[in-house]
Amino acid sequence: MERRIFNFSSGPATLPIEVLEKASAEMLSFRGSGMSVMEMSHRSAYFEGILASAERGIRDLLNVPSNYRILFLQGGARLQFSMIPMNFLGAGETADYLITGAWGKIAAKEAAKCGNARIVSSSESSGFKSIPEQAEIVPSVGAKYLHYVSNETIDGVEFKYDLDGHGVPVVCDASSNILSKPLDIEKYAIIYAGAQKNIGPSGVTLVIIRDDMLDRVPAGQHSMLDYRAIAENGSMLNTPNTWGIYIISLVCEWLRSQGGLAAMAEKSALKAAVLYDSIDNSDGFYTGHAERSARSLMNVTFRLPSIELEDKFCVEATALGLDGLKGHRSVGGIRASIYNAFPKEGVERLVELMSDFAGRN
Repeated sequence: MERRIFNFSSGPATLPIEVLEKASAEMLSFRGSGMSVMEMSHRSAYFEGILASAERGIRDLLNVPSNYRILFLQGGARLQFSMIPMNFLGAGETADYLITGAWGKIAAKEAAKCGNARIVSSSESSGFKSIPEQAEIVPSVGAKYLHYVSNETIDGVEFKYDLDGHGVPVVCDASSNILSKPLDIEKYAIIYAGAQKNIGPSGVTLVIIRDDMLDRVPAGQHSMLDYRAIAENGSMLNTPNTWGIYIISLVCEWLRSQGGLAAMAEKSALKAAVLYDSIDNSDGFYTGHAERSARSLMNVTFRLPSIELEDKFCVEATALGLDGLKGHRSVGGIRASIYNAFPKEGVERLVELMSDFAGRN
């Protein structure tokens, strides 16, 4: 096999080697079918089995109760920023939004096109470095839902708890930390996630939605933006991303082989600790962005003393096979994304470079 780099990209992100190898082995002929998954009809018995396997994998890993539907959509998590208010927020109605980073801010902006998007809490003025305590969050009376992003990839802040809406339906964008730890699904009305970080390849969006929310979809909704219509058609109102769903089914198999989500949570904590310890013990050469209580286990963000040193660091890292470390274009700095499939060896290699680079600079 050709040498693989350590891919720290925030998404599309690294996939498990075992998944890629199995997909490669089945590329030309899926389990004796004589055709690739990318070639077969989405109405075939072969693909029906793949879809069922992916749904079952998500349901089992997250312990999703029977009164929730699991949907596979297209358009990325960003389309959900619009679909959610289009389905559940009417003119003159209010939905609550927590803003802990860029993606939550964009989601609220889209919701404001449908109704009143009330900002319950925002850390923007302090630079998106913190997460509010549960006691600080007071939903609006009569709010249609309460929306938040559980892990903000750009600034590297993560909620350490499942938010309680106190009777208001909770909607969560869990794109960048879903499947990295167990969740209390019953605290949520809707959880959605772009696949390209912890679930599979880009081009698929997972939506886990409670049955009672489907009953709230207004009549006359555009069919391709109608959760109820999509659920009634088993995610196949149109041709779904068959290959992406196939990879998701393989990722679920891989996660089970690794011990499930509790085991992944332990591995994530260990990987992140190695990297954060390197930052904290660098005598100030490296400075973490997020407050310690809000640090993401998925996206570790930090700065060097100057932009010039950050650029030099990224060049040296890439030459050593440590790629994707340049921070988001809106904030700069360094961002190391260490999702489920990212190996601990890659974190250790990065820490070695950090120590050497600080010593030389």
